[in-house]
Amino acid sequence: MATTVPKAPAGGMATFNILHGFPEALVRDYHHMTQCDTLDDVKLNLTETDYGEALADSTILTPSSLQEVAIEKLVTEFQYLRTQAVEPLATFMDFITYEYMIENVMLLLKGSLSGRDINELIAQCHPLGMFKESTMRSIPTFESNAKGYSDLYQTVLVDTPVGPYFSMFLQESSEHMGGEVRNVLEEVEIEIIKSSLIKYWIEDFYQYVEKLGGETAVMMGELLRVRADTTAINITLNSFGTPLNEPAMRGSDRKRLYPAVGHLYPAGTAMLVDVSDEEELGRVLELFPQYSSIWNVHSSGGADKSIDDAFYERDVQMLELAFEGQMHFGVFYAYVKLKEQEIRNLVWITECILQAQKDEINKFVPVFSHHAPWRSLKSR
Repeated sequence: MATTVPKAPAGGMATFNILHGFPEALVRDYHHMTQCDTLDDVKLNLTETDYGEALADSTILTPSSLQEVAIEKLVTEFQYLRTQAVEPLATFMDFITYEYMIENVMLLLKGSLSGRDINELIAQCHPLGMFKESTMRSIPTFESNAKGYSDLYQTVLVDTPVGPYFSMFLQESSEHMGGEVRNVLEEVEIEIIKSSLIKYWIEDFYQYVEKLGGETAVMMGELLRVRADTTAINITLNSFGTPLNEPAMRGSDRKRLYPAVGHLYPAGTAMLVDVSDEEELGRVLELFPQYSSIWNVHSSGGADKSIDDAFYERDVQMLELAFEGQMHFGVFYAYVKLKEQEIRNLVWITECILQAQKDEINKFVPVFSHHAPWRSLKSR
């Protein structure tokens, strides 16, 4: 998807603070999460943070209500930042929302196939990826046949910001399958469609930040390269035991889901194509030091940490580093992702308290904490 990029660099010392300094200063005002013993204590402690006003009207705090309030607050802050942004930051922030748009569209498509209520589905959509209500309600109304899928794209999705990604998917799938575009969606599982769209988004976002240049290309480019690698690893791991792991589909369908970006691309992803089980996947990742330690977490089978936890820890470390740099847009992406991690932490803590699982309460990834594993290593 082509995006117009201004001639002025995004990270120049002479102009960055003039054009983008105000919203950048806002995202640096980041409040730490506090660990509590009871749900009442959670609410009491949160009143001393920037969640206090958002929780003021909540009489009973539950994990789900806290999550809803926290997400709503994040969205309000992000939308305010977006109103303060000028180009090219404005387009950069729009790119952040495209991921949530893809998530929402796929949630609606998947939910409609199982006959779920449209109001229930819309309520579960992420607010950062919402379209106008008429569009949201149109997405699940298609017929479950080839014509219905074709009409869905041509009349609804084509007018959305992520429409070009759907167009790319339909065209590539049509050429791959040797059939008409309108038959593609009916023959491909929803999760494969989602993985394809995320791949196109990562590649498009990466191309945009590379065109911006400067510190944004350095910092955000690295974040997206690692995101692409994580996607490739998870696609391979999750394909085991599914048709995607069949020999014929590894070199065709699964291969097409790997982003053409990242530290694994192209040599590593080429090797992933031939991987058929976890042992072979481990041998490939051992060739990449930045991922071998994460894989060892998974292969050890320990109950204390999953491979997702290891990915989250790595992500938080990199996202925190984005705040230590200056004159780049990566801090806005880092802000959203670290807030998401904070929300996951809050929900985890409140769930543990609610279910009397205090032994598990510390199994979250701290954000801007002096007790974070990587900070402990630096201080030695």
